[in-house]
Amino acid sequence: MSDKFDYFVMLAEKRTGSNFLCSNLNQFKGITAHGEAFNPYFIGDTNREKLHGMTLEMREKDPVDLLERMKADPKNLVGFRFFSTHDPRALAHFLPDERCGKIILTRNPLESYVSELIAWSTNQWKLGRGDTRKSSKVTFKLDEFRKHVAEYQAFQVKILHELQCSGQTAFYLSYEDTQDVDVLNGLARFLGVDSRIDALSNNLRRQNPGTLRDKVVNYEEMVADLQKMDPFDLTRTPNFEPRRGPVVPGYVAAANAPLMYLPIKGGPEAQVHEWLKEIGNGDLTGGFNQKTLRQWKRKHSGHRSFTVIRHPVVRAHAAFCEHVLEVGPDGFPEIRAALLRDYDLLIPEEGVSDSYSADDHRKAFLAFLKFLKKNLKMQTSLRVDPSWASQSQVLQGFGQFALPDMVIREDQLNVGLAQLAAQVGLEPRPLPDVSANYPFPLDQIYDVEIETAARDAYQRDYMMFGYKALR
Repeated sequence: MSDKFDYFVMLAEKRTGSNFLCSNLNQFKGITAHGEAFNPYFIGDTNREKLHGMTLEMREKDPVDLLERMKADPKNLVGFRFFSTHDPRALAHFLPDERCGKIILTRNPLESYVSELIAWSTNQWKLGRGDTRKSSKVTFKLDEFRKHVAEYQAFQVKILHELQCSGQTAFYLSYEDTQDVDVLNGLARFLGVDSRIDALSNNLRRQNPGTLRDKVVNYEEMVADLQKMDPFDLTRTPNFEPRRGPVVPGYVAAANAPLMYLPIKGGPEAQVHEWLKEIGNGDLTGGFNQKTLRQWKRKHSGHRSFTVIRHPVVRAHAAFCEHVLEVGPDGFPEIRAALLRDYDLLIPEEGVSDSYSADDHRKAFLAFLKFLKKNLKMQTSLRVDPSWASQSQVLQGFGQFALPDMVIREDQLNVGLAQLAAQVGLEPRPLPDVSANYPFPLDQIYDVEIETAARDAYQRDYMMFGYKALR
């Protein structure tokens, strides 16, 4: 055991080498390193039913109890891996806890992004000694990579801020450091464990050897795209570079008009995008960071920026239909599975069929709204996705860099966009008709119970924006 810490956590992300680090830590006498103990969809790993006597259902009800059981292990210092998508209730408990040892594992974001694409393509997330390696070449997408970097940085900055505020330090490791026995022995010393190892674990093998050129189909295009990014974004360490909000890469500007849209997920994005294309007579410009956004603002004198807010019940219904009912590319299959399993969401597992009625849709949406009430209060292990996060919180996030000039309500979108066009000297354009293809329209299932559940979930948005019942 350790006199320094009661337990420890490996703060990392997918494809950063955390499996290999876990395997090596388990070689030390006096250390037990678990897998993803607080993954919303399993406990420890996909084949495990219990961890320290707790089932997934028990952990969902009380995640702190699992931490207490780890601390109570009489023989070993127990730890686990934790990613940004894991249970935020556990994070809120252990991050300020000085008796929890913090290991922070990072990797070049480009390498982790490509590695994750390959893992999804091959469905191979670990490579043991007896396993056959599966290989695949993948396609680099700049917008996806920008999002990957932004989410990665946001989690690292959050960790750093909490450690600074609580006066803690952490043991930083890079992906390459996990291959160094001396560094791993130094980590054991940091954790307060006396045992040492002489060699690396051979339980796991590197899954994707070779260069990026060997792994990426559009390698030359990737190189050209990366030149558009601030190079510091690719290797950011949280100690030196300025903070930035994670939403800037999602901003879009008209091609030939000084208009910029700050989207709030779950809103009428497709419709506004089409309007911007028409008024700008060209494709949209996106993928900004703070540097390129400032350059755009300097270049476009008299520019205007705007966002659009939507009635909470309309927005929640859109998120439900597009990401929970949807089993295609826009669906969230893991969240869908968890809602089916834990939140009484009665929807067809394989997607909507002819047997799915309006009454089924109403009951399922009502269950989703009740889940949102808990989720938005950080009382679930599932992430608060931007598609249903409170709009007031999103607007506060915009303020980390620059607030929009105009906040337009969706029911006044035509008027608001016409005013924006006039302000920059352009003729107003009609709002394009972009129809949503949902199994049932909201007005067919909407009633007092639905409105009450939405108001319970989004009390702050109703208060801040003055929304009333739809009818």
